[in-house]
Amino acid sequence: MVPKNLVILGSTGSIGRSCLEVIADRPGRFAVRALAAHSNAELLAEQYRALRPPYLCLVDDSRVGELRQLLKGEPVEIVSGEDELVRLATLDAVDMVVNAVVGAAGLRASLETVRMGRMLALANKESLVCGGPLFPPLIQETGARILPIDSEHSAIWQLLACGRESELKRIVITASGGPFRDLPTEKFSEITVKQALEHPTWKMGPKITIDSATLVNKGLEVIEAVVLFSVPADKISVVIHPQSVIHSMVEFIDSSVVAQLSMPDMKLPIVHALFWPERVRSDYGAVDFERLPTMTFDKPDLNRFRALRIAYEVAARGGTAPAIYNAANEVAVKAFLESGIKFPEITDIIENSVDKLNVVSSPGLDDILEADRKARETARELMGKLRCC
Repeated sequence: MVPKNLVILGSTGSIGRSCLEVIADRPGRFAVRALAAHSNAELLAEQYRALRPPYLCLVDDSRVGELRQLLKGEPVEIVSGEDELVRLATLDAVDMVVNAVVGAAGLRASLETVRMGRMLALANKESLVCGGPLFPPLIQETGARILPIDSEHSAIWQLLACGRESELKRIVITASGGPFRDLPTEKFSEITVKQALEHPTWKMGPKITIDSATLVNKGLEVIEAVVLFSVPADKISVVIHPQSVIHSMVEFIDSSVVAQLSMPDMKLPIVHALFWPERVRSDYGAVDFERLPTMTFDKPDLNRFRALRIAYEVAARGGTAPAIYNAANEVAVKAFLESGIKFPEITDIIENSVDKLNVVSSPGLDDILEADRKARETARELMGKLRCC
């Protein structure tokens, strides 16, 4: 069998590392053409030694000298910067680009992959959240495919095959509820960074873990699902399911509901995307029904988790509104992780940024990038006011 040629962006993050584990488990099925990371030069060097790709990219220019020293004498082209990250999507003889970059920085790479007509295995939900309006015409023009790696969207992708588009009643996205689903809201201001990083179900990077604690992550998933599956926001529900065994459900017009189940393991949706359209034998996330915990479901409290309510409003508004939401959140989460603001102030900054900035209803890439820039600037101004008061 001819190996599938891959470029992996964000290879040193949690999704990227899981992706490389899947590849290692299936020798001969994949050939890695390039790896890219933000700043972890040491781990990127280790990954190179295991896979020997001809190209490496380190986005952080200040660390590229360290990477070159670690791999001195090796036959590899080492580049740096976000423009070079994007260029990796255009390399010759690439079948699939895995985009596991964290944040809005992944948007341009996703667009370039789709522009090249290639398969995009997408874990960077911000690509579709921020650049949603840009993808459908490109996909129609080039025939590219977006294969979701998020467990929820992978589940929806599989479940929609059970019926026709006209038969869909609603999509139900499950949420663990994070570590604070039962904490009184009056105690939210006392939440520490350490507490917020202790997710009850998943082991993830710090940014996405904080997003799960605020339910911003579910908000981003709702916005992404609107773009990915061409459904309006009012056909997407979120339900709290702390056990994280059901990853999403789809209800059809005859009231039949189908669900995708697996134990929490990100390698399962990664396998589904990497090997598509083939299904391969795998034990990742295997369910032992005799040992399953009791599964519970609850409606999310939109007063407790205001960020989810705002996400629905933003999804319905469209245009550059989702880019504003995402950028303000990225700035606020970074400030919280650095102990610059309190936990509930993350949502305050998102809400105020969304309310303050004008929305372009039919944006181009420049409009989206400008909305992102203005939202970050606005969020920092709001943080300055919080610190001084």
